[in-house]
Formats: sequence, structure tokens, C-alpha cells
Amino acid sequence: MMNRFSAILCAVFLVVPLVQAASPKDDKDKDDINRIENSGKVLGEILDVPDDVPQDLLNKARCVVILPSVVKAAFIAGGSYGRGVMLCRTGKDFRGPWGAPAMMALEGGSFGFQIGAEATDFLILIMNERGADSILHSKVKLGGDASIAAGPVGRTASAESDASMRAEMLSYSRARGVFAGVSLEGSTLRPDEGANHRLYGSDVSAQQIIQEPRNDAPAQAHMIESRLAKASPQLKP
Repeated sequence: MMNRFSAILCAVFLVVPLVQAASPKDDKDKDDINRIENSGKVLGEILDVPDDVPQDLLNKARCVVILPSVVKAAFIAGGSYGRGVMLCRTGKDFRGPWGAPAMMALEGGSFGFQIGAEATDFLILIMNERGADSILHSKVKLGGDASIAAGPVGRTASAESDASMRAEMLSYSRARGVFAGVSLEGSTLRPDEGANHRLYGSDVSAQQIIQEPRNDAPAQAHMIESRLAKASPQLKP
């Protein structure tokens, strides 16, 4: 009887640390899936409103970055922090069908007399190959390493404005139901490789996720791909 009891105790002491060690990873896996789901929801809501991203701009975009609920907290000096996804048209020249999402991170700082905190959804259109390549290879300072401008709003708005023609990226925000072009200059955008490795494997880079069709992407990823494919089936330079 005592031997059996001792064996049970040994088993418990062996199993509990394994469960505790697995729990943080399980939580992160759930967070990654939630991030994709929330990004898909934000994208769908933005594309469903009348005065959203101009259709011709969406058709010209090589990639989109969706950052749901970016938090900006400030008291005198503040900063922003957000996690989202990036989807691109597949292929080396970003001209194929929309591919699987790579996980992305936005970080930035601001100074001024600001008090309080707010959560804002951001959408970034990446308009050329150079802009897409720069993000996939390293951390990019928006407005420095890559040009970014507030995007024009309205389904039928012209994409031929000076800002639209020159900028590598166009950015939008949505807070409290209001959708508008906004500048994200000074923030940095980079691949969130930790999350990418959890979703796709430690030997997979953000560039591979973006440019190669992936059947191993989670179901939530295929849903957001389908939403973009419906909104803009093919590139129209």
C-alpha cells in the first residue's frame, strides 16, 4: 500500500511541473489565434463601412497590416504598443493571391501633455515592393526607414493625391467608430518572430510566411485571407 502511495506521489511531482511549464505556451498560442481573429474582425468592419479605404488604393496595395486595439497610454510622456498581422499578395513580386498572415508588432513613443489611455485600431496599406521587403527583413521606423502618410478616406476617393503617389505606406485609424487617415510617423513596425514561430515553426521566417502559400495556417488565417480576396481579388497597378 505504501509503495503504491509513493508511486502516486512521484507521478504527481513529475506531472505537475510539466503542466505548469506547458500552460504559458498554451496561453500564448490562444493569444496568437485571438490576434488573428480580432484582426479579421477589424478588417471586416472597416471594409463594410461606406467611407472606408478607397477601392483603387486597396487594389494597388501589395500588403495590408491590421493592428487591432493598439494601446496608447500617456502621462506627460507616452508610448504606443500593438500586436497585429500582415498579409501580402504572394510571390516574390507580391502580385499573386493573398497569402497567410505573419504576426507583426508596432511600437512607438510620443511626448507632450497627454493624460489618459485609449485603444485604437490601425490599418496600414503597403503600396510597393520596397515597403513590403523592408518590413519583412528588419524593424522599420515609419517615416524614417519607410515613408508613410495618412491615407485618403472614401470608397470613391482618388488615389492620385501627392501623398498617395509618394508614400510607401498609407495608414488609417479607427477609434470610437470614427475612421480616418492618420500619421504613424515615429513608430516602429517589425515581424513578431516569437508568435510566428509558435504558429508556423521555429525554422519559418516572416518572409516565407508572406511569400509562400501555406496550407498549415490556422483556420482563422484562411478566413481573413478569404475576406481580402473578396475585397480585392487581384493586384491592379
